Amino acid sequence: MTVSAAGARTPDRTAPAAASAPRAGADQPGHADPAEVAATVAADTAPAPDGAAVLRVEGLGVSYPRRGVRGGEVPVLAGADLELAGGRILGLIGETGSGKTTLARAVVGTAPVTAGRITVEGVRVSGLRGRALREHRRSGRVQYMFQDPLRSLDPDLTVTELVGEPLAVAGVDKRERRARSAEALHRVGLDADALGDRIAAQLSGGQRQRVSLARAIVTRPALLLADEPVSALDASNRNHVLRLLDELRRDLGVAIVVISHDLGSLAGVADRIAVLYRGRLVEQGPTAEVLTRPLHPYTALLTASAPRIDRTGRGPGARTRPAAAGPPAWAVAPGACVFAHRCPFADADCRTQPGSSSHTGQRSAACHHPIRTPSDDWEATS
Repeated sequence: MTVSAAGARTPDRTAPAAASAPRAGADQPGHADPAEVAATVAADTAPAPDGAAVLRVEGLGVSYPRRGVRGGEVPVLAGADLELAGGRILGLIGETGSGKTTLARAVVGTAPVTAGRITVEGVRVSGLRGRALREHRRSGRVQYMFQDPLRSLDPDLTVTELVGEPLAVAGVDKRERRARSAEALHRVGLDADALGDRIAAQLSGGQRQRVSLARAIVTRPALLLADEPVSALDASNRNHVLRLLDELRRDLGVAIVVISHDLGSLAGVADRIAVLYRGRLVEQGPTAEVLTRPLHPYTALLTASAPRIDRTGRGPGARTRPAAAGPPAWAVAPGACVFAHRCPFADADCRTQPGSSSHTGQRSAACHHPIRTPSDDWEATS
């Protein structure tokens, strides 16, 4: 395993490259011809044009095999479209099981993409196989911060070794690894001299999270995917990590995707918000607009459920909570809108899953009846 994502273990890091080379056609279904594979990779690795998004996800679908059913699949994501430029932060929100982590794992190549394409810096990474995929991972241009650093960091390695491991995978010599590891630790507010010889179990929760972040940026990535980076931290450490992410995107120009349940945290750092529900991206737009003037009924319910000090005002979801009456029978039928069984606005139009439609202010929503409310109705939420 040689994925250089932040926090990922690489037990075969000392093995020679030839030992991990795949058998012809073994991990490339439908691409047994090496010349054909090389031509495909060459076409997909052309440099990105100026102004192009660092990350572009188009019509992404992810499905997993259904246990006990021959040829059966369980769809987890369907028709997901995203774009993210360098130096920007995208917040990915949604309830547990909505597909947030699956989308991020698909970007780093650890989830089975069954439809659509994923492009990073102009390279179609969802089409890479075999050696091309390994080389892309070792380049460190895409990094992943796992949710639990205590479980994802190798317990036997020191902090210096942990941070420098992605560089070792990329073939960087030991002296440069130590220098760049110390630089990365300093950037996240840790002293390499004081902590470099400690192991993960000897660090506090906030220190471990910052070690994971240092490990993620040591390769100078173009794209960082952070899965719940502050969910297990106290308020002071949470704010510190969020400030670090904000500094990194400004100082290094990194494009960052932050997966979180904490809408308050995202409100302070994210430029845009994307909302997932049951494997569908139901709304996207600038953070302030999405959180205070949601277009999709699910987003309205999500923001209304967030903790608030003042509960006297009429929140953006107060008028869109599910009605007491049960959903119509067709609401749970295949092909219906994924939110129809909970939506009080559902009608006959919602028998079909709506596509994403554009709205003013660089926003989009996948809803037959997006919420349209005069601005004065939202004053209590601002």
